[in-house]
Amino acid sequence: MAPMTTESVALLGYGRFGRALGQLLAEAGIAHRAYDERADVPAEYRAGSVRELTEGATLVIVAVPVPYMRAGLLELRPHLAPAQVVLDVGSVKVLPEAAFVEVLGDSFPWCGTHPLFGPLSLALAERPLRVVLCPARAHPGAAAMARALYERIGCEVIVQTAESHDRVMAHTHALTFFVAKGMIDAGVATDVPFAPASFQAIARTIETVRADGGHLFSAIARDNPFASEARKELVRALATIDGALDAESAGVGDDRDPGVESTAFAIPSLGQRSPELKQARDHIDAIDTKIVRLLGQRMQLARRAAQAKAALGAPVLDGNREAELLTTRKDWATAARIDPDAVADVFRAILTMSRRGQH
Repeated sequence: MAPMTTESVALLGYGRFGRALGQLLAEAGIAHRAYDERADVPAEYRAGSVRELTEGATLVIVAVPVPYMRAGLLELRPHLAPAQVVLDVGSVKVLPEAAFVEVLGDSFPWCGTHPLFGPLSLALAERPLRVVLCPARAHPGAAAMARALYERIGCEVIVQTAESHDRVMAHTHALTFFVAKGMIDAGVATDVPFAPASFQAIARTIETVRADGGHLFSAIARDNPFASEARKELVRALATIDGALDAESAGVGDDRDPGVESTAFAIPSLGQRSPELKQARDHIDAIDTKIVRLLGQRMQLARRAAQAKAALGAPVLDGNREAELLTTRKDWATAARIDPDAVADVFRAILTMSRRGQH
């Protein structure tokens, strides 16, 4: 196999996430190859051994389950060059960081990372993609290279320590899976046609958990050092609410003022984060996503137009065409009862973007 380019990635592990990450790398034009004894790696990306995998790579990404992280690093270490940067993509960070320190230490640059997306979110074309970076103090250059890689494949980067990351994930990621698993085991149906909107959101979460699979639930529940206490806090809170509901059903405290709600049932107001505001903003985000996609299609057509102009020897700027276009769009805006001058401003910006793309 020919040596990899100066900007290339080696993937140790080609499971569901490794394959999805490989797809993002390919779409970004980043050379990569993968090695996984248990997975079917396409021939064009397949490395025959760990040694062959690492040869010539700039970054080496360990995309194996967290419990196998240490073993993966031990397998890699004899084949690493001093300048090669090693990353992981685990959903918890304290445990992988300990493995990095033990196996690689100061000898090889490394950085912990957690992509906050997976095969399902990629299949649904969800954007933006986000990734958490947990830099090693001894290897700031590794964090810079990791950031550059993730930004190139279209990710927003968030920097956290391994401990702060795992604390947040314990009360979000781990609890979400914990609640969803409980509802699955309780036999909750997610396809009820008359379910309220509040349950529909939970149903989507349950289906997402089903798609991610039990291996991820096990990892974030077992390998996150803060997950156990987060679960117990939730269970205690639910037990308190459950007890208050039982007491009310049994008529305990019937002499209370019926206009005063029990503190066990109080739900804090969302204030500015009202459901109506959130719903409106969610719809706005969805529309803006479509607008951006359409702008991308328009840019592709503008480039095709530029090629046709070049073949004819015509200039990029066609003043008459642009004036006619702005007039037409203002007419459309008037018919739609939208400020025509504001719409014209929007299209002037679009035309400027198109000219730049054509040049």
